[in-house]
Amino acid sequence: MPVAAGRKTTMKKTIKNVIFTLLLLTLSASTALLAYLHFFASDDDELSGEWTAELDMTQQAAITALDWLQDIEAVSISLEDMESYMQNLTIQISLTLEQTDSSEGTFYCNVLPESYDACNQAAYEAFAAAFHDLLAKRLRMANYMGSTDKETVEALVSETFGMPTVSYLMSYGPPLLPSLDELQAKYEGSGTYETADNILTRRFEAGGYVNTRMEYYIRKDSNLILTEEIDSAFTDFFSDNYPVIYTLKQSPN
Repeated sequence: MPVAAGRKTTMKKTIKNVIFTLLLLTLSASTALLAYLHFFASDDDELSGEWTAELDMTQQAAITALDWLQDIEAVSISLEDMESYMQNLTIQISLTLEQTDSSEGTFYCNVLPESYDACNQAAYEAFAAAFHDLLAKRLRMANYMGSTDKETVEALVSETFGMPTVSYLMSYGPPLLPSLDELQAKYEGSGTYETADNILTRRFEAGGYVNTRMEYYIRKDSNLILTEEIDSAFTDFFSDNYPVIYTLKQSPN
């Protein structure tokens, strides 16, 4: 096997190990949070209100960008370096619950498109900044005598590819986030719900079809924590089992 190919294979294995470690750490932290809330949460079963959750896309975007940037020959970048470029990448989800009886009601949930667009733009701008820095380093290693400041490197990229760096990465780089359609399919919908034994059962109603989703829930002050029940052959362990923490939107006084 050529040295370059072997190095790339080793790097991809390293990235996969890092991903697995991060997921385990996240799972451990999430489990501790749920255990704490289980014992100290209030007994408030009133769920009515407008709730907002923020899905953190930072790690996924950083790991995906890192994998792609490793293909730039003779330069290196770590996950820690990549995360220093990509910070606070979140997508907002809105969940409205209207309780109509002691243990049932209606709901409406949607992913905010403007939040998705802003997160996607921020992710690719951070990606472009890392790309600029690595490209500048590679040019200096090749004894390039011209300027390697941000504006000059951007001009070189635009001249080479016929478009700005951000546009190039959006068009030909990897998708840093799940698509909006994927997130909408996972989170959006409306219908009726009921609660029993700390399980929230939502019935998504669309086009005459009903899709039932059962989640454990804990209400703690202005927080509502949902964890999808692990009882389905179709549940993706690495993407679906983390708590989604909603915060109650406070009404103005």
